[in-house]
Amino acid sequence: MSLSKLPILILLISFPLIGISQKNKNKSKTPYSKSTVASISFRSIGPALTSGRISDIVVNPNDFNHWYVAAASGGLWTTKNHGITFQPIFDSYDSYSIGCVKMAPSNSNVIWVGTGENNNQRSVSYGDGVYKSLDGGKSFKNMGLKNSEHIGNIIIHPTDENTLWVAAYGPLWSEGGDRGVYKSINGGKTWSQTLTISKNTGISEIIMDPSDPNILYAAAHQRRRHEWTYIGGGPESAIYKSTDAGETWKKVSSGLPNKYMGRIGLAVSPVDPNYVYAIVEARYGKEGFYRSTNKGESWSKMSSYKTSGNYYQEIFCDPKNRDKVFSMNTYLHHTEDGGKTFIKTGEKNKHVDNHAIWINPNNTNHWIVGCDGGIYETYSHAKEWNYYANLPLTQYYKVATDNSYPFFNVYGGTQDNNSMGGPSRTTNVAGILNTDWFITNGGDGFETAIDWSNPDIVYAQAQYGWLVRYDKSTGEKVPIQPMPGKGEDPYRWNWDSPLLVSPHDASTIYFASNKVFKSSNKGDDWSVISPDLSRQLDRNKLKVMGQVWSIDAVMKNMSTTIYGNIVAMDESPLMKGLIYTGTDDGLIQISKNDGKDWMKIESFDGIPENTRVNMICASMHNEGEVFATFNNQRKGDFKPYLIKSSDFGKTWKSIVGNLPERGTVYCIKQDHVDPNLLFVGTEFGAFFSSNGGVNWVELSGLPTISIYDLDIQKREDALVAASFGRGFYVIDNYAPLRELSEINLKKEAHLFEVKESLQFIPSDPYGLRGTGFQGTNLWMAKNPKIGANIFLHIRDDYKSLKNKRQSNEKKLEKDGADVNYPNFADLRKEKLDKNAMVILIISDNLGNEIRRLTKKASKGIMKFNWNFRGASTNPINNKEVYDGFLVPPGVYYASAYLYANGDIRLLSEKKAFKVKTLNNQTIKYDANELISFRKKLSSINVDYTTMTKQMNHFKSKLDLIQNALIKYPNTNKRDIQVINQLNVTYDSCKLIIWGDELKSKHQFETSPSLQNRLGMLQYKLSANMSGVTNTHKRDYAIIKEECSNLSLKLKLMITDLNSIHSSLKSLKDFPYINE
Repeated sequence: MSLSKLPILILLISFPLIGISQKNKNKSKTPYSKSTVASISFRSIGPALTSGRISDIVVNPNDFNHWYVAAASGGLWTTKNHGITFQPIFDSYDSYSIGCVKMAPSNSNVIWVGTGENNNQRSVSYGDGVYKSLDGGKSFKNMGLKNSEHIGNIIIHPTDENTLWVAAYGPLWSEGGDRGVYKSINGGKTWSQTLTISKNTGISEIIMDPSDPNILYAAAHQRRRHEWTYIGGGPESAIYKSTDAGETWKKVSSGLPNKYMGRIGLAVSPVDPNYVYAIVEARYGKEGFYRSTNKGESWSKMSSYKTSGNYYQEIFCDPKNRDKVFSMNTYLHHTEDGGKTFIKTGEKNKHVDNHAIWINPNNTNHWIVGCDGGIYETYSHAKEWNYYANLPLTQYYKVATDNSYPFFNVYGGTQDNNSMGGPSRTTNVAGILNTDWFITNGGDGFETAIDWSNPDIVYAQAQYGWLVRYDKSTGEKVPIQPMPGKGEDPYRWNWDSPLLVSPHDASTIYFASNKVFKSSNKGDDWSVISPDLSRQLDRNKLKVMGQVWSIDAVMKNMSTTIYGNIVAMDESPLMKGLIYTGTDDGLIQISKNDGKDWMKIESFDGIPENTRVNMICASMHNEGEVFATFNNQRKGDFKPYLIKSSDFGKTWKSIVGNLPERGTVYCIKQDHVDPNLLFVGTEFGAFFSSNGGVNWVELSGLPTISIYDLDIQKREDALVAASFGRGFYVIDNYAPLRELSEINLKKEAHLFEVKESLQFIPSDPYGLRGTGFQGTNLWMAKNPKIGANIFLHIRDDYKSLKNKRQSNEKKLEKDGADVNYPNFADLRKEKLDKNAMVILIISDNLGNEIRRLTKKASKGIMKFNWNFRGASTNPINNKEVYDGFLVPPGVYYASAYLYANGDIRLLSEKKAFKVKTLNNQTIKYDANELISFRKKLSSINVDYTTMTKQMNHFKSKLDLIQNALIKYPNTNKRDIQVINQLNVTYDSCKLIIWGDELKSKHQFETSPSLQNRLGMLQYKLSANMSGVTNTHKRDYAIIKEECSNLSLKLKLMITDLNSIHSSLKSLKDFPYINE
């Protein structure tokens, strides 16, 4: 690989900036809200191929099939069928990051949740205290400690569900907050802080002596993380013990390291509670595994085994073996000799990075383990593992889309679960399956870029710039990371390095460490086109917790990117070589000449100094326009920072607008059609603005989750979101958002432009609809419905007469006025009144109506799905309207009408749209012949239906007249013979229409009935776009002939029967025959 250095001229220019305070004072509102646009919503596409980090597991001691699973950044889930299916039960609350879950030992309906992941790694999310459920997780209520941000764990009294203790870990990125041990004796109504250390030290864990609930142990942990460092311990880390149920505490230190411990994991043996274990981080070689045999009064170091307090330091005792302890670690370990030695437990075919374990007390070889890859279960002490591939908890850092046809693929990099790609939808009736996804690179995955001219060329990376060129057609990966030349200074790579394919040349790619690299041949070689674009600060001189820490500080700088590198980059799609970069230490640098010169911008009004530039987005419409998001979360600042420049970065203004004040903005995308239509992903959901960032509205379809990245697939007008904990989400068509003008919204109704729609026959590889016989546990993401999606905005609520009356009465009651009793004429009108209904009419290009779709009229944007089928010619009923045959591709029109108060009127003029066939059949067909044949089949179905109704009516009347001839006086006895012959003729017709029931009953072969032929022919052509076969034509000819013959026979039979009926009517006092 050749690496050339270019002469670089650096312009160190700091521009005065015109900024706006980030706290928006603009109170203007948009004429629409989240509920208005709720029908334009995200759908999940998973996957569950790899899951995500599990922080805790609770198994109901009364029912081992009933579990609660806490996801570090994916909410709380439950299963009542041993993991066959899982349901999310925390999606609508204010936190998605879960540190722990606890079930009251005395009442399995009482569930406590501690929010905020209880690890200390770089992508940790925060929470808002503790929640309680009294109904087994059906509903939760926040019970306080909202400023804790991270809850270590919760313990509950074994016999009193109202007494509990919370280990409040406290903020990771800043000082203060709710830290320490909190106790409640009234179910969380009030709390008393019984142990507090300092503004920098919280409680990572609290445990109880299983033989005495008055004896508690707590681990205090002093730690702090910032963008540039991690300090994992300090003089305030310690173990505390209480013997009075947590009212008072004493430090226990005999035998433990004297000072500067890090995170401490604790466990008490249920076999012998005198045995207390501690896994301790410390400095100067004091770290290791410690044991107390006298309830924590003194400790002995058993070995130097430890894990990382950044991710692990959690231990669990075996329920039956006092000397056996499990350690959560990258690789699961355990000791069987009280900690003297630890061995790898075994993880063949299992993901690593373990965080939680449940051990079956009745069978200690049976465990459920939670790790970064999800949930695994073993019954054989780790010899074999079962993976639960139905928990879509993947934590995506970035997302990218390709130009594959007919359905684009979605790519992204994950937290500890590779880089991968998969389809946005499929032709499979089952939906999108885990097997549809594929790995493009290993390790932690980050930004992916796809060659826009050839979707088989994918660039994927792991941490610290490990970049590969992946060939989708072969699966081959070629490592192409830029490497320093001989004597060149080493590069500083970020955990997640920015990467892009030039929008001007698909062979040109840009990549960045602390410098920008360019390749003009798809990564075969690289040129450095910038100097070090960071501030080049020495992170070891920066104060943390009020001081500069020694090189020997616990975990100093561990699991932290070396400070000072590029984390955001974009090239203008309008101006080749206009490159924007942003750094982790708060600089934006701009080059207008492909890296020859760089302009540095050091400060931004309203944004704290050195705040990480999380994303830069060059405008799709104006050369000098650029957007930037800033992320100050790693200083404990959760405010949104979002700015825009219209003059190549000389001046900037805030476009935060009315975004929530709590919630970092991670990313921004601009629509490629409407320059004022913007999208952002935040710590709590995704938002859009149709007026350039003045006002923002939340998008629907997401659980409470962070959106780290967004991408727009331009061909489809699709918005794809990368969530950090719940996989990918897609809005299949956001184009209606472009039409949310005040003019359109003031209309009584507005029909949006209709997207060109793709027609195809879905496949059913499992033989049945859905996942067939593959079991309920086969996870799938639903495809969008096949058809044309038509959006209609309704300005008003169309209230029924009754609702209008009741609304008026409520106003009168509020004003204390008399409410008159309605008259009965009005009440009768109310009774006859129907809900207002929208009728959407689909017509062809000749003006012929093809289909009518109906929905109850509702305020906001209504969504209709037309499945490309005409109206059925089957009999009408009041329950449902059946589908007819597929329509041919071509131009169609949609128009909307309102049906209300017995009247139908036009709401919106028609909109044209195209229906296009996928045309994926191997054997091509004559489309016109198929259309013509379907029309003939629909017509004959009407004839058949009419005839069978007449047959049924004839038979009923025949039976009545036969009964009358036999039982009533003065009837003509010869008419009975005619009736008998009519019965014989009817039976012969019945055999032709409905088949030989007698032969079938006695297990003899039978000829196809008319009903069978017609039904099968309709079925064959209903789910078929492959043309008309000769067998179809032959069956149609038989049907036509038999219908014709039967109709003639039936006509004669009816004539004969009516003649007898007439003669009966002439008899004196003959009763009326109810036909």
